[in-house]
Amino acid sequence: MHPQTVRFIDYWLGVPLCFLLTLCRLVVPARRAPVQKVLFLKFIEQGATVLAQDAIARATAWVGRDHVYFCVFESNRAILDLLDTIPKSNVIVIRDRRLLACLVDFWKALRAVRDARIDATIDLEFFSRASAIFACLTGATTRAGLHRFTSELPYRGDLMTHRVQYNPYVHVATQYALLVEAARSEPSELPLLKAPLPLAPVSTPGITAAAPVFTPTDEETRRMRERLVAGPAQGLPRPIILLNPNASDLLPLRKWPGDRFVELGRQIVAQYPAALIVVTGAPAERPAADTLCQEIGSSRAICLAGRTTLRELLTLYTLADVMVTNDSGPAHFASLTPVSTVVLFGPETPRLFGALSPSTVVIWKELACSPCVNVFNHRFSPCRDNVCMQLITVEEVCAAVASCLARPRPGHRADERGPA
Repeated sequence: MHPQTVRFIDYWLGVPLCFLLTLCRLVVPARRAPVQKVLFLKFIEQGATVLAQDAIARATAWVGRDHVYFCVFESNRAILDLLDTIPKSNVIVIRDRRLLACLVDFWKALRAVRDARIDATIDLEFFSRASAIFACLTGATTRAGLHRFTSELPYRGDLMTHRVQYNPYVHVATQYALLVEAARSEPSELPLLKAPLPLAPVSTPGITAAAPVFTPTDEETRRMRERLVAGPAQGLPRPIILLNPNASDLLPLRKWPGDRFVELGRQIVAQYPAALIVVTGAPAERPAADTLCQEIGSSRAICLAGRTTLRELLTLYTLADVMVTNDSGPAHFASLTPVSTVVLFGPETPRLFGALSPSTVVIWKELACSPCVNVFNHRFSPCRDNVCMQLITVEEVCAAVASCLARPRPGHRADERGPA
């Protein structure tokens, strides 16, 4: 479904349902039960799932890996399968391409949750009414999620048992972890969570808060190498620079102008005679990506947009030297690999949504109006002219790429890297 359709339904159907369920909650007495199974709710944005790994680790330490569940839209499941921090059988999927299928699966998912006797939900969505409604209808006796209290934030009723104050000054990964810790706290404390930051790290042996490092198989690496070189006897060209030009339709304001990516590609070709440029993207972005390659005007620019699975994409990241991307899911996927990443921020802030990788270079102009896409406006900005992205120049992105190429890259042998 188109993001605008999702917003429309979430508001016009979500608000009255949240109100009615809140009235029901006032009538039906609350009950408490020991938590044995935990369900995370994060329907959209695969990149956010990478940022939720600390929260998942805390839930795993709490109830055990086999008792942690995750509910997600079908289009965002792939990253969960790749991370493998939650058993595949515990992933509850809702189809999201058609409205009717989505509604049918919504109820099927609720039945699956009730059949599994899940007693705690962790709502990772920021003031989504759909996730709040889902959490309430699961029958879970512990429901942790954000609550607006006295703030002028989007209304979604009073459906959480453990109500957490939104903190706009902490990174999203920390906010997710706070929700898990809140679910373990006394719900009468308002607002939650009354704990000092930073939170104490997970100390359970064998459980790590960091997202797992992606390691492709030898066969996956071989097949990707063959797609990048002209013949089996040739070595990989260096450097390999990835361009991910298009953010999704979810937030088109995050896009850097397409002609800037074209000029960036031309400058890379001119500055690095042996470089290979690979343009990546989702299947829907393939026509625009093909056009970008053609406009770069070099045989050393190839397009793999819409031609890879998620595992193949991350395998490509393990072979590449640098990726330039808008603020989008691939910036977070890249943090699972050694590739250096230049991330272009505009309507959102890296202080809250930046990738958790030391190999990330952020370019952000920090305009007075930025971030205009945030929790307070339900990520719906009035902006129609993303000056914050237009002010990012090709020259400064080229300089950031050069800076990344100048430093050692984990996972590369020196002879593989080649001259810059």
